[in-house]
Amino acid sequence: MTRFEPFAGVRYDPERVELADVVAPPYDVIDDAMRATLEARSPYNAARAERVPVGAQALDPTPPGCVVRDWLDQGVLVRDDAPGFYVYRMGHRDAEGRARQTAGVIGALALSAPGEDEVLPHERTVGTPSVHRLAQLRACRANLSPIWGLSPVSGLSALCELPGPPVARCTDDDDVHHRLWHITQPGVVDAIAAAVASAPVVIADGHHRYETALAYRDEQRRANGGRAGPYDLLMAYVVELTGEQLDVRPIHRLVRGLPSGIDVLAALAPWFDVFDAPAPPEALPAHADDAGALGLVLPGGAWLLRPRPSPAGETDELDVVHLDRALATLPPHTLDYEPDVGRILAAVRSGDADAGVLLRPVSLDQIANAARRHSPMPEKTSFFYPKPRTGLVFRMLD
Repeated sequence: MTRFEPFAGVRYDPERVELADVVAPPYDVIDDAMRATLEARSPYNAARAERVPVGAQALDPTPPGCVVRDWLDQGVLVRDDAPGFYVYRMGHRDAEGRARQTAGVIGALALSAPGEDEVLPHERTVGTPSVHRLAQLRACRANLSPIWGLSPVSGLSALCELPGPPVARCTDDDDVHHRLWHITQPGVVDAIAAAVASAPVVIADGHHRYETALAYRDEQRRANGGRAGPYDLLMAYVVELTGEQLDVRPIHRLVRGLPSGIDVLAALAPWFDVFDAPAPPEALPAHADDAGALGLVLPGGAWLLRPRPSPAGETDELDVVHLDRALATLPPHTLDYEPDVGRILAAVRSGDADAGVLLRPVSLDQIANAARRHSPMPEKTSFFYPKPRTGLVFRMLD
């Protein structure tokens, strides 16, 4: 059984702020320039809450500097009167310009240690939980942004079809429409909890946040004599695992630091059949998908790379796995990850990167199978779009 429980969330008071001014993307997609823009919009923008408070490195029952608790004291944030689930719908246009809707439920998901099979990662993570994120969790004692989970249970989407106006709504800078409903009706709450409980949840986005929450849970249990508490659960946005609900995009690679004069095409030839790509480079993702290939961008042009069978004879392995093996044969270099094709092209054209490699998106079946087989994909394989906003609802751990 996968525990998925309602909670009484904390939300911005609409009489104190405009929601569009205070919500933010998840912390891990905010760069310095975006942070400056977001924080300039409002002294209460959620990006400020994601900063690690000064002096919060040590385990302290009353650590300093958590702005979420300051905002709660000031009445900028208010707590909902009753526990409930939060149906959350995001409306956007996909890469082909088609209107799409992603509908799911925000609730408190019980943490499951590796091997317990209630919550399954689909990607590997590198390193241990971030010291800074753990310090931030200690300081605020709150889940600020939900991880994104996928449920294979048919019918979960239908439970998100609700009458009546939302309790919160806004449109973000990417023209994505966000709407939130607070659901407290016992029948609907029970149906949602039972649906999610009936199958393991696959983590789509938020693997590092999940691992950090596990570390915090274990820390709190040691400090509290093993007692259960709200730290045993994590705020999660659970969406039915179906193509109608999900827009999964690839995360591309930027290669930097190669020695001058290296012939990248020749170096990759043992791993790929190389073809000239039709112009313009902006159309490379579509051409690559049609050709069953990856796209390669160099200062001198663009090419298609069709994977050759691996040394083990595999012909259907993930693009990223095949590419990792090929890149490992190049001279030492650094890799950066970028989901935006325009930024890949700009980095190569400007000389900021030696090469860009465009990958194809993985399928939902590949994601589900990787989780079920306990064989997570490499890090930075998939990019789920759009990103849920931080600030629509917070979950306090008091």
